Amino acid sequence: MIELGKTQCLNIVKKTDFGVYLGTEDDKVLLPKKQVPQDVEIGDALTVFVYKDSSDRLIATTNTPKVQVGQLAKLKVCEVSSIGAFLDWGLEKNILLPYREQTTHVEPGKEYLVALYIDRSQRLAATMKVSKYLETDSNYVKDSAVTATVIGIKQDHGIYVAVDDRYYGFVTRNEMQDDIKIGDTLYGRVIKVREDGKLTISIHQKAYIQMDEDSSMIYKAIVENGGKIDFNDKADPEVIKKHFNISKNAFKRAVGRLLKEGKIQIEQDSIVLK
Repeated sequence: MIELGKTQCLNIVKKTDFGVYLGTEDDKVLLPKKQVPQDVEIGDALTVFVYKDSSDRLIATTNTPKVQVGQLAKLKVCEVSSIGAFLDWGLEKNILLPYREQTTHVEPGKEYLVALYIDRSQRLAATMKVSKYLETDSNYVKDSAVTATVIGIKQDHGIYVAVDDRYYGFVTRNEMQDDIKIGDTLYGRVIKVREDGKLTISIHQKAYIQMDEDSSMIYKAIVENGGKIDFNDKADPEVIKKHFNISKNAFKRAVGRLLKEGKIQIEQDSIVLK
């Protein structure tokens, strides 16, 4: 049986002036002449990918696409039209990402994580709704470093991610940041492997490592601002988050580190270099 959207090995059942037919007499697909290897004969087996041409007919190709049915891949947007976006998936005819399958506004030239599926009209299409395609059998353990792509954001819940663009992961609400968007790449560590295999991810380092990074960032900012910032560790949490994108507690820990090291001085409404 010929499978749409997959690479498969099929036998030649008929030769014509415009190519060869692969499969069986009752179920066959055309491989165009320009892709037919030399000196092939009826009965020979060829490895091909099966998709549909612009006339909605099954067609075979010896080229390998960047994604197949049920798989995930990051594809670049070539064009945005009235029906959706067209993505480069490695074949002559770009693949459609319908508007209803987009989870955020997509832009030409940018890459997005998608899965390939067969729609109700039996056509191949891409979707950004990839959660059901993610696996839960990774080899990651607690504290493993991971790279993940953001696939969904719920303000009252957290951030859904695809670890290695393959495994199901989640960043809890208390680690959410305003500047994180769908499609962003996050770097973090596993803080929990759930019983169902899903990964809970932290995008912060362990406290002592994070404190080093935060204190270095704050010190650099003070230097670049002429040796002073116009608020101290008693500032409103929103002011701190706006300037450094960290919590007030993290800010106080980092400032305490700098104070202990003798690098700064805390004044009534500011922090200055010593």
